[in-house]
Amino acid sequence: MTYDYDLFVIGAGSGGLASSKRAASYGAKVAIAEYDLVGGTCVIRGCVPKKLMVYASHFPSLFESAAGYGWHVGNTELDWEKFITSIDKEVRKLSALHINFLERAGVELIPSRASLVDEHTVEVDGRKVTADKILIAVGGKPIKPDIPGMEYGITSNEIFHLKEKPFHIAIIGAGYIGSEFACIMQGLGCQVTQIIRGDTILRGFDQDIRTGIQEGMINHGVRIIKNTVVTSVEKTSQGLELKLSGEYQQPVSADVFLVATGRIPNVEGLGLDKVGIDLVSNSMDGPGYGTMDAIAVNDYSQTSVPNIFAVGDVTERINLTPVAIGEGRAFADHEFGNIKRIFSHENVATAIFTQPEAATVGLSEAEAKDKFGDDKIKIYRTRFRPMFYTLPQQEERTMMKLVVDAQTDKVLGAHMVGDYAAEIIQGVAIAVKMGATKKDFDATVGIHPSAAEEFVTMR
Repeated sequence: MTYDYDLFVIGAGSGGLASSKRAASYGAKVAIAEYDLVGGTCVIRGCVPKKLMVYASHFPSLFESAAGYGWHVGNTELDWEKFITSIDKEVRKLSALHINFLERAGVELIPSRASLVDEHTVEVDGRKVTADKILIAVGGKPIKPDIPGMEYGITSNEIFHLKEKPFHIAIIGAGYIGSEFACIMQGLGCQVTQIIRGDTILRGFDQDIRTGIQEGMINHGVRIIKNTVVTSVEKTSQGLELKLSGEYQQPVSADVFLVATGRIPNVEGLGLDKVGIDLVSNSMDGPGYGTMDAIAVNDYSQTSVPNIFAVGDVTERINLTPVAIGEGRAFADHEFGNIKRIFSHENVATAIFTQPEAATVGLSEAEAKDKFGDDKIKIYRTRFRPMFYTLPQQEERTMMKLVVDAQTDKVLGAHMVGDYAAEIIQGVAIAVKMGATKKDFDATVGIHPSAAEEFVTMR
């Protein structure tokens, strides 16, 4: 049978862009549909604009540090309108670049929403087109708990477009988004209250990372209310009032309320039921929370319908941009490049751009002990104040940690809290991925004086 396209991709985010260009490089006729700006969450309302905000939020601390080195720093002020406008311009420039990359790769861009009609047919831009293979790469979207007054809250989609800098921002959520934006907004000069359901932020990360970040955030002025949930939100003449229950029950007033309670796969409206694509459900525990459905896939990103595939956050495997890109390229290599391979989800490094910053690769201490046994794991850990902060006399701390298999000496995990953690762990991740041992780390000569040398001098 003859089809209009060899591959039709739904969603021009990181995974969709990577897979479509890679497939086209093998000679496939490819089209990609996107109803929003090209680039997906990462470019439009995620990694890129967030990291620009992270950079901006560091300047007050740097001004303070400069004084300790003898610099005279005068009055400083953030031009919020210029700041937000500059970020938006950069995002739109990058989106345009991605469109250009598609054109150069020979991929047809259809600026419209697409949905499945049957296993080989997609409805897009008011017409039906056919494809030998279909890839779903629509990512995820923010979710709000079903609590009265949630309509007054913004999500990570809207926070990049605030017209004015908030005086006081209240945040619910203890994950990446809530914790990162708590630090960003505090650094930009806002009063910040973060409300979390548990005792510690960033569930799932190594405990030393969780406590290291949380202690640092509190030291920087972020108010964290623990073991507490928001039961309702009311609009008042003074702004928004959050009613609470749990360990802390006094209402919190703020002029902006960020809901950062997670993201769910963006499966709605795709027509998955029409073709019988299987979904997997995960529960989101807590008052007002429900379940989320992700597209079930095998190791080759293949759904229950053999010619339909899915990559990225819509599959709820590891929700990171480089993972979506890796999954997309592996799919294209396997299906169009005659290269039989799968994308490995083991030892994927990641960073949390809080203040302090953190990064990690491999197993946490708890995961390693659960897998191998407490007596089979050795922990190497160091905590210190980096040299940069000695003259300003700022109480910043760095933590580095190696999780090692006591029997094989293999490094199972590496974790860091502190300046440039992402840059440092990226290099360490290569060693962990290659199966380096603690002896390999010990045999490596450190660069002195640097923080990174601690990874090869821990005893």
